[in-house]
Amino acid sequence: MGANIVRRLLKFGHQAVVFDRDPAPGAKLASEGATAASSLAGLVEKLVAPRTVWIMLPAGDATEAAIIEIAAMLAPGDTIIDGGNTFWKDDVRRARELQNRGITYLDVGTSGGVWGLERGYCLMIGGPKHQVERLDPIFRALAPGRGDIPPTPSRAGRDPRAELGYLHAGPNGSGHFVKMIHNGIEYGMMQAMAEGFDIMKHAGSDRLAPELRLDLDMADIAEVWRRGSVITSWLLDLTASALAEDGELKEFSGHVEDSGEGRWTVQAAIEEAVPAEVLTSALYTRFRSRQSHTFAEKVLSAMRKGFGGHAEPTKGV
Repeated sequence: MGANIVRRLLKFGHQAVVFDRDPAPGAKLASEGATAASSLAGLVEKLVAPRTVWIMLPAGDATEAAIIEIAAMLAPGDTIIDGGNTFWKDDVRRARELQNRGITYLDVGTSGGVWGLERGYCLMIGGPKHQVERLDPIFRALAPGRGDIPPTPSRAGRDPRAELGYLHAGPNGSGHFVKMIHNGIEYGMMQAMAEGFDIMKHAGSDRLAPELRLDLDMADIAEVWRRGSVITSWLLDLTASALAEDGELKEFSGHVEDSGEGRWTVQAAIEEAVPAEVLTSALYTRFRSRQSHTFAEKVLSAMRKGFGGHAEPTKGV
């Protein structure tokens, strides 16, 4: 995602300095118009003040270490953006620590997966209003834009950025909080779709009376649902594509990982005393999938690979 974020910024006329521990991605982006740095210190040195450093790393220790290292090289007025899937309470702490040094911190929930270069990235931004507005050209370039989605009635007077696919959600932590809930909902939507296909897949089961058995074509059903049904969605598009390629989904083991946001969503629901039966059940199903697998889990794996490039364990695990 980080490389494609750079490519989309270059596409819209922005300049970018890039660094990765592996020099190959930087060299590739340099050949496409970016400036490659050989170290984090080199990256900071090549940026023009006020500098903005966008970090795209896995949540946790890797991101924490990178922010500490980069912040030591920055000056008051500079900005650090965390575009990964960080736990929102960590954002609140980091923003407070960096503010004491005059450095702005923005948490940007970034949705778009491996398709963001083409489709754009839906951005949920947390942080000080003036810095979000200063960096608006970057966010606008990354966002999908209105596209061919009809406008929502009765939105007159509301923030027009939401219609373009990006939003200043509120203070620090709010960007990743909203993205966290987004991913929790994603778990539930994926689970509902996967279970539905599993039921249809077994409609011809020998547990049923012969006259009640149905032989259904999963790929064709997914395709027809894409065309005007109430559950039309990108997740359904990805499911239809995977089933068209292989109706049995033999490539997938059904072992479904979770990247953390679903757990944090359930934690937030517990802290707020909000019932979240569907989202909690979807999370627990992923846990169970690592012990035994069903066709539903294969559908889940296919969707995760489709939108995020997540490679689940191969069949046989």
